[in-house]
Amino acid sequence: MPDLTIRPASETTFDAVSLGEVMLRLDPGEGRIRTARQFRAWEGGGEYNVARGLRRAFGLRAAIVTALADNEVGRLVEDMILTGGLDTRFVRWVPYDGVGRSVRNGLNFTERGFGVRGAVGVSDRGHTAASQLKPGDVDWEHLFGELGVRWFHTGGIFAALSDTAAETVIEAVTVARRHGTVVSYDLNYRPSLWKAVGGQARAQEVNRTIAPHIDVMIGNEEDFTASLGFEVEGVDENLSDLEVGTFAAMIEKVAATYPNFGVIATTMRTVHSATVNDWGAIAWSRASGLVQSTHRPGLEILDRVGGGDSFASGLAFGLLDGQDLQTAVDYGAAHGALAMTTPGDTTMATKAEVLKLAGGGSARVDR
Repeated sequence: MPDLTIRPASETTFDAVSLGEVMLRLDPGEGRIRTARQFRAWEGGGEYNVARGLRRAFGLRAAIVTALADNEVGRLVEDMILTGGLDTRFVRWVPYDGVGRSVRNGLNFTERGFGVRGAVGVSDRGHTAASQLKPGDVDWEHLFGELGVRWFHTGGIFAALSDTAAETVIEAVTVARRHGTVVSYDLNYRPSLWKAVGGQARAQEVNRTIAPHIDVMIGNEEDFTASLGFEVEGVDENLSDLEVGTFAAMIEKVAATYPNFGVIATTMRTVHSATVNDWGAIAWSRASGLVQSTHRPGLEILDRVGGGDSFASGLAFGLLDGQDLQTAVDYGAAHGALAMTTPGDTTMATKAEVLKLAGGGSARVDR
């Protein structure tokens, strides 16, 4: 087992809780944002997708901590969260001013891409309710101390939204660890979120402050470089082209700098086109060393958004279920692969499908 101590389910109200923004995703389907005349509505968010996956695919008890402006759009997002099965008692409702000058709900327009045309995301999330969350807004002692949580997940997307969002992350993870909750964090570096507030330098300042409070750190090569400042020679944008030994050397540096990391994990993706990717994952712990999932070359993609989040939820499920790191990373890679075969940010996979694929199952028809 990795170097993690996970609270028994019998001692807690929740298996998993995420902190992050939940946006309304508007999807033009096979078309393009710039020429669309209709959009399909989904909900999604980097941190939210992980808790939803743990609830919807794996049947665990999960909740979301977020904030929404109290208007019809916010209530639509709430309805989608409820459909996903998450507990909403920690959604903070902020009065709406009628126009959105002071508070609003985030929108995310997302093209899936096809062939040589890559996926495109256009977010509209300035002054959102979630970005205005600040220390003191959430009763973390009640959540982690009185109710109890086995696994808490947040990430670099939420931390990038504002100074107070980053401060809220620090407040949350500090209380979570004090009460024995395992804390995972997905670095999820997004240049568009940081460019107006200091770029990589600010991203590294924020994430280096958060990192000492994390048990399970998730991120790809770019994330570790841009968000934490770890340089790796000979790396291009496709991590799977990197020798495993070179990546292992980087992990050794990361683990030496942050001895609190019990697990470090990353997806490996080579992008041949928007609809064909090589896909896999690796993970490390002191007890297990470096382990690799089944590698899936030429994986056909319908919608790549949320694949990494589904990897994170599959990995978390495996560890919460008491599996070894090899099995957990296989669960994560299989869940991510399945999530990218369906539209929307969030998973439509079942636990049975994940376990079948992780165990070597094929795409032959089930009858």
